[in-house]
Amino acid sequence: MQPLPLLTPEHALFLDFDGTLADIAPHPDAVRVPTGLVPTLSVLQAQLGGALAILTGRRESDVDAFLGPLRLPVASEHGACWRLPDGTHPEVPAPDLTGVRTAAEQLAAAHPGLLVEHKRATVALHYRHAQHLESLCLETMAAAAGATEGVELMHGKCVVEVKPEGVNKGRALAGFMAFEPFRGRVPVFAGDDVTDEAGFVAAQSLGGRGIKIGEGPTQALHRCLSPATFRGWLAAARTALPPVPPLPPNATWGHTA
Repeated sequence: MQPLPLLTPEHALFLDFDGTLADIAPHPDAVRVPTGLVPTLSVLQAQLGGALAILTGRRESDVDAFLGPLRLPVASEHGACWRLPDGTHPEVPAPDLTGVRTAAEQLAAAHPGLLVEHKRATVALHYRHAQHLESLCLETMAAAAGATEGVELMHGKCVVEVKPEGVNKGRALAGFMAFEPFRGRVPVFAGDDVTDEAGFVAAQSLGGRGIKIGEGPTQALHRCLSPATFRGWLAAARTALPPVPPLPPNATWGHTA
């Protein structure tokens, strides 16, 4: 495993949220954003010419609530929903998840340790507080996904999620690279979960780097032991990069709500 890469003005930075920028919490709403993270991201975005985006399983509204007033380009719900650098949202049809929602809710009603998270294009069943039910959660969500057209099952850290077929963070990263200010840059993607592996592969296939946060097998070329250590790398990169360049006309680097 190679040392963490040196971030340069020629890079484009893509970041997962939970377990990467913020520490994992017992409940999705219990996450706390460390002091200094938002200013660091705001400056880094400007130093990189605007080429910084969040790739997350979270909803876009969650990201904005945690990182506000900063509003970054986002591929939310594992890339099923997008906010482009100009603030626009491409039309992405969502699958009919009625059967999946019903199956997840019924299982959660029978087991109080489970939590169902409803999003626009996905349904997530969290079992962090009932890990002995992992197999049952997988079986239930797999059956629901199998009965639903155009979806697939994804298994992350103590969560089983049904999402649109073919959607992943690798495709999201490659999609962003087609837009300014990402076009022509070298991508760096950091994430902590198996759901981030597609992002590592995509970044590295484009000549960039993947950074795995935490333990576990990975295809990323680099590893960082914890979110805290990674935040330290971000802060060091902010110091090492050249000062913020003048803002070009009509740019929206680090724009606020």
